[in-house]
Amino acid sequence: MSEKRFAGRRALVTGASRGIGASLARRLAAEGADVAITARSLDTSAKLPGTLAEVGERIAAHGGKVALIGADLANEDDRERIVPEAAEALGGPIDILVNNAAMGVYAAVADYPLRRARLHYEINVIAPLHLAQAAIPGMRERGEGWIVNVSSATAKPWPGPPFVLGGTGTGTTVYGSSKAALNRLTNGLAAELHGAGIRVNTVEPRAAVMSEGAQELVGHIVRPDQIETMEQMVEGALALCDCPADYTGRVGVSLHLIEEFGRTVRSLDGV
Repeated sequence: MSEKRFAGRRALVTGASRGIGASLARRLAAEGADVAITARSLDTSAKLPGTLAEVGERIAAHGGKVALIGADLANEDDRERIVPEAAEALGGPIDILVNNAAMGVYAAVADYPLRRARLHYEINVIAPLHLAQAAIPGMRERGEGWIVNVSSATAKPWPGPPFVLGGTGTGTTVYGSSKAALNRLTNGLAAELHGAGIRVNTVEPRAAVMSEGAQELVGHIVRPDQIETMEQMVEGALALCDCPADYTGRVGVSLHLIEEFGRTVRSLDGV
């Protein structure tokens, strides 16, 4: 592909051992970015297929710098070192931060274990804030930066009564509430940083993206007409990785962003 719109940029993508994170990191590399990826382990997979080492090999094929950072986003000490390690390995401050990693365990909220609820907020809200705080000084110094937080349609409240919850409705409350908090955090951070050249937005799929995790969680109940492709989700997210300075504080939807920015959906290798 001749277009290298991220050439000279340094990107950090969390939750990148599989799924949306791995796919977005691969596409950023295909378009010229140097990319750091992080997940809990480098070369082992406890449950689902996919490792940082495998993703690193795929994105290294595009010729840019690659950094692999094993870290647990639920651990504050681990989070503290992610941005500095990424900047050191890539040769400078991070230009693009994609907070993709998330925890999602579905169960009725009335009996939901509080320890598990706290972990949702630690990973889905506090971790993106922590990494953003670490990346912002470098972005502010250069007068530009892009922070993209991956959200979910489950953040929206159910209209009613009567309430029509759908197949997973009774289980999404804790997860969805953490994503609602992420949306509000994104908006507030964007408002505070407006004028500094730092764009802060969220992106969510319009339909289900059948990553490895989604397949296990909801694959048995999602209909074909409720699915969008990984390439579509990545294309929508990528639009927010180079959006103009005044496009900030938004809760974007993948397919809508593709239409709004006039993007052509490309493969994960940019062709």
